[in-house]
Amino acid sequence: MADPTPVIDDLRAESEELDLLVAELSPEQWALATPASGWTVAHQIAHLAWTDHSSVLAVTDHDAFSREVEKALAAPGDFVDEGAEDGARKPPERLLADWRAGRRALEEALRAAPEGARFPWYGPPMSTASMATARLMETWAHGMDVADALGVRRTPTDRLRHIARLGVRTRDFAFGVHGMPVPFEEFRVELTAPSGEVWTYGPEDAADRVTGPAVDFCLLVTQRAHRSDLALRAAGPDADRWLDIAQAFAGPPGKGRQAKGDTP
Repeated sequence: MADPTPVIDDLRAESEELDLLVAELSPEQWALATPASGWTVAHQIAHLAWTDHSSVLAVTDHDAFSREVEKALAAPGDFVDEGAEDGARKPPERLLADWRAGRRALEEALRAAPEGARFPWYGPPMSTASMATARLMETWAHGMDVADALGVRRTPTDRLRHIARLGVRTRDFAFGVHGMPVPFEEFRVELTAPSGEVWTYGPEDAADRVTGPAVDFCLLVTQRAHRSDLALRAAGPDADRWLDIAQAFAGPPGKGRQAKGDTP
């Protein structure tokens, strides 16, 4: 069984890096629009705070989390936006404090979770490591939205290995959620990490292959960039189809991002 400590440590580091980006923002900067339609910088941080709170309930109070799921089922198209909107109305200093307190509570709950524990979620139940990975993925992805709004270029790190692995593992989910038949054979995925290391997944002799920078793969599976703007290459029809639909997050397919050359 995988030790969840490394991904919990990396989740903390990713959150702290994003915290440094927003800690000293002016009220005007908190109100800047991000690439997510209708969401400001405040909405992005509010969403992370809201999801961290839900995660704490999933880990520590299953009955309370079940009530949150009921709310989601009652308004499946609105509950995420409503949670972000509620948090974005708070004064920035209050929102920042709530986000910090929530992510500390989640870290403590994850570190205290018994070995082999599994927690309910809006999708399939998750292990401690899976929960931490999902939170890291969201923190990085929404952090990219914040950076885009602020005109800041973030330096990728090898913490992306967790997101890349999640992106590979969710291949079948991506096909299924799009109503497409799931490929029978595994793909070979070879990604160049920010450090220069090559991360590999799947059999070396697989007919379908995906290669390219790990950061581009992570941008793709979190739908933070359009495929045509990324240096990813697919060999084989199924791998090529996957790069059009890949998503590492639960829920229905997102709209994705427009290619940079497209007119909004």
